[in-house]
Amino acid sequence: MSDYNWCHNPSCHTIETQSRVRGTGDNKVLRTMKIKQGRYNYSNDNNPNIWDYFCNQNCLHQFLYKFAQEVSNIAPVREPKETPIKVEVGTYDNTYPSYYEGRKYKKISLK
Repeated sequence: MSDYNWCHNPSCHTIETQSRVRGTGDNKVLRTMKIKQGRYNYSNDNNPNIWDYFCNQNCLHQFLYKFAQEVSNIAPVREPKETPIKVEVGTYDNTYPSYYEGRKYKKISLK
C-alpha cells in the first residue's frame, strides 16, 4: 500500500501554483498534488484524517461545494437528533464581582 494519495479535488490540477508545475521546456503541465498519508495524525493509531485526501482547505471546500449533495446522500438525516439534558438554576455568590452577586444563571449538563 502506498504512503501517498493524490488530492481528491477533481479540479486540483487547474490551480495555478508553482508546486503543481511539472515538466521541462514546452512540455509543462499542472499536476494534482501528491499528499503524504498521516502528515497531520498526531497519534499512533493510524486513523484516517481528512487531510490524507486533500492538499489544502481550498481543495477540500471546492470538493464539498461540487459534491455536497452526493456526500449528504451517503447518510441522509431525516429527523432531528436530541440529547437529554439537565438544567440547573443557580445564584452567583460573593466570590464573583459584586455586580454578579445575587443574579441567577443556568447550568446545562448531560443526563
